[in-house]
Amino acid sequence: MLLTSLLTALPEAVVTGTPEGLEIQNIEYDSRKTGPETGFGSRSLFVCMPGARLDGHDFAPAMYEKGCRVFLCDRKMDLPPDAVQIQVETPRRALALLSAAFYGYPAREMQIIGITGTKGKTTTAILLSGILSENGIPCAYIGSNGIDIGEEHYETVNTTPESHELHRYFRKMLDVGYRHVVMEVSSQALHTWRVHGISFDTCLFTNLGEDHISPSEHPSFADYMDCKRRLFFDYPCRHIVTNADDPHWQTVSGNPDVPTLTYAIDARTPVDFAASDIRPFRSDTALGIEFDCVQEGRRIPVRLRTPGDFSVYNGLCAIAAASLYGVTPEACAKTLYRMSIKGRFEIVDALPGVTFLVDYAHNGMSLENALTELRKYDPTRLICLFGSIGGRAQNRRRELAETSGRLADISIITSDNPDREPPEDIIREILSWFDLSRPHYVFPDREEAVRAAVQMARPGDIVLLAGKGHETYQIVNGVKEPFSEKAILLDEAALVREKLTL
Repeated sequence: MLLTSLLTALPEAVVTGTPEGLEIQNIEYDSRKTGPETGFGSRSLFVCMPGARLDGHDFAPAMYEKGCRVFLCDRKMDLPPDAVQIQVETPRRALALLSAAFYGYPAREMQIIGITGTKGKTTTAILLSGILSENGIPCAYIGSNGIDIGEEHYETVNTTPESHELHRYFRKMLDVGYRHVVMEVSSQALHTWRVHGISFDTCLFTNLGEDHISPSEHPSFADYMDCKRRLFFDYPCRHIVTNADDPHWQTVSGNPDVPTLTYAIDARTPVDFAASDIRPFRSDTALGIEFDCVQEGRRIPVRLRTPGDFSVYNGLCAIAAASLYGVTPEACAKTLYRMSIKGRFEIVDALPGVTFLVDYAHNGMSLENALTELRKYDPTRLICLFGSIGGRAQNRRRELAETSGRLADISIITSDNPDREPPEDIIREILSWFDLSRPHYVFPDREEAVRAAVQMARPGDIVLLAGKGHETYQIVNGVKEPFSEKAILLDEAALVREKLTL
């Protein structure tokens, strides 16, 4: 694409140098992803984005040496005169607009469903995508579990990818016939302009709780809530689906100018979709929740292979949203009965009589919800394996320690993406908040911890492996090492079964 054509997306930019006649074949903002093998060079545009620790402007001279001659920046840089500098107030915002133009504005041809909230985004998004796809509306998914376009799966770094990746995948979706996508929209994505310029067909709100509040994320709950609110007030949107049980729903999603569907379990006022007669079920190795979806006086039975009221909320939200696309609650119920979500209260059939669950619960709020719900299934023992990430979010360590110590019969304390912080140091801090009179075991190596959990499990037990969820890696010393908690669990269970048959 000619640079002059691309620049029409940035009418307020101040351009120095000579853009005429220059062709742009790729856009890059990560200096680590440049080099001869990437095709980065004279036909590339480098985006100088300020970051939390590094500033892309500092890498501009090196990018020039690699052949780049076009730079998007927020200030004039000392570069040779043949470098074209495109100065804007906010490079991240400009990147979103440039990326949309570069890929031919694919979002304009799609119906994009955005979902935000503290909890439930991933599960609800995948449920909704599955419902639509199974009922004649091919629907892709973007979120914490990666990107799914039919049978094709792509890993992602962030819950909501950077804007350049987003529009690249939108184009890929369109090219293979997908015109619908359910996308998780994180508060950080809204804060950093990743979804800037996108018009949403429907926006969904799940709930709001205190999370992601730290010096490296949001400085306060008010800031966190304001970021979530932007999706419903600052972006074009045709429909809103919202949780009327959440005390913050009107502040976050109560845009009076957009038609809204409400869902709830305990709403004090009438809602569009309600759940009643909620009841748990448990089989030999599985468990879940059943309820009646009440809509316009009709009662539709729904069964989910995940436990708890939060599962009911996720299911209701997906059903309500699907109704906007012509899918009946009855059709939704048939799909939901067959679905399970990777790493989200995922039941792993491993040993007779024992229920193993792999879940992404990685803070106090989500772990408390998980353990509280599992306790309702009357386990012989409730075993909880957990750790905490290294280098950030230290406030979670106290939450996790106190929650597991209070609600689990046995706690197994281990590592969870320790990165450059020694696991022993993280565990030591967790133990400083843990009630040491409660039964607990310590394994700095997470694989050893998982194998120990399988070894100690007995019929009637429920074993929750919390924190890793869908992740297939463990971050140690800055390196992503392959790590599949589910595979380790199944391997150790096979060894246990082998011993039992000897």
